[in-house]
Amino acid sequence: MNNQLDPLAHAKDTLIDLAIRFGPKLLVAILILTLGFFVASWAARAMERGLRRLDLEPPVVQLLSRVARVLVVVLFAIMALQNLGVELLPLIAGLGVAGAGIALATQGVLSNMVAGLTIIFTKPYRVGEYVAIVGVEGQVEAITLFNTALIHPDRSRIIVPNRKVVGEILHNYGRIRQSEIRVGVAYESDLALALGAIGELVRANPRVLADPAPVIQVVSLADSAVQIAVRPWVAVADYGMVAGELNVALLAELRRRGVGIPYPQREVRLIGGT
Repeated sequence: MNNQLDPLAHAKDTLIDLAIRFGPKLLVAILILTLGFFVASWAARAMERGLRRLDLEPPVVQLLSRVARVLVVVLFAIMALQNLGVELLPLIAGLGVAGAGIALATQGVLSNMVAGLTIIFTKPYRVGEYVAIVGVEGQVEAITLFNTALIHPDRSRIIVPNRKVVGEILHNYGRIRQSEIRVGVAYESDLALALGAIGELVRANPRVLADPAPVIQVVSLADSAVQIAVRPWVAVADYGMVAGELNVALLAELRRRGVGIPYPQREVRLIGGT
């Protein structure tokens, strides 16, 4: 019976000895980590408030606040490990080797992240602007570290990896776009009357912006009509609607004022006998 109790007693004595030797250190380490999480949350919130006053992009504010949180937690974790007597040099070496392996395995993710940081800090476009790049276009909905989300005019959502954006030719329309409509009037029409009627009609459309002012001008003398270009500026959201509205209104207004819109025609003369 005594032989069976000896291992249990020995284990109990060992646990008590370990608790006495390392218990206080472990308790202090846990307290250090707990304090570290509270300090990290406070530092992240403080940095976020400070960065918002600088009018930085939301992704930049989010990134820097998270980096501050992680750095504070890492600092307190190092303090906790030192309190436990852990050798940090071999641990750091092991983490370095593991980090190199992870970096090789996630090259695409890292390239997207680096490109995302480039976009966030250089600001080639902002949320709400209309851009065209790598064969797609749309209004910028969100910019993250890894991709950019666009809303296409057909209301579909396009996700562009950030590494596809950096280094490519980018067309940034901003928040407004210039539409273009062409209308042909007959040569015998009163051109001043036609231009005046078109200008009044375009400026009366609620989608057309007053500044920049719409451009209305004769652009060519075609075979059967004088071609007038109408180029109003509109908000990105109104770009798809304004052309249809103006075409219908222009046709009705020019007819009402007696300005002819000729059909395309070609005169063919036969020379010689049949």
